[in-house]
Amino acid sequence: MNLEGGNVIGVGVDLTEVDRIRSAHVKHGAAFLDKVFTPAEQKLCLAKADPYPSLAARFAAKEAASKAFGTGIGAELALTSVGVLNGPEGEPIAELDEKARALLAARGATRLLLSLTHTDTLAQAFVVLVR
Repeated sequence: MNLEGGNVIGVGVDLTEVDRIRSAHVKHGAAFLDKVFTPAEQKLCLAKADPYPSLAARFAAKEAASKAFGTGIGAELALTSVGVLNGPEGEPIAELDEKARALLAARGATRLLLSLTHTDTLAQAFVVLVR
């Protein structure tokens, strides 16, 4: 993650159990996926043989972003406000909806940088808001 001399506005981190995401999907089906993940995230993750580590990493990114924004998930920021897709080299790229873009501007930030990692059982995300 290269900050390129920018000022850090907010930082967030989250650790999510992969089984928590798997269990929620098994219990609630597509309704869970639609509430938590953007259509693009679902398409990307569900194409994998085991989608749950990737889904868990994206869930962790949403939680980490809400912490970096200082809002939590709720009225100001929905779970689907921050989507995570892959860039040309496979790097995670944040896709922000109107609410998230407005929060980014309100915080004086211009970019949301993120890093994801996961094992078979845990997923972690780290988010930095920079000027």
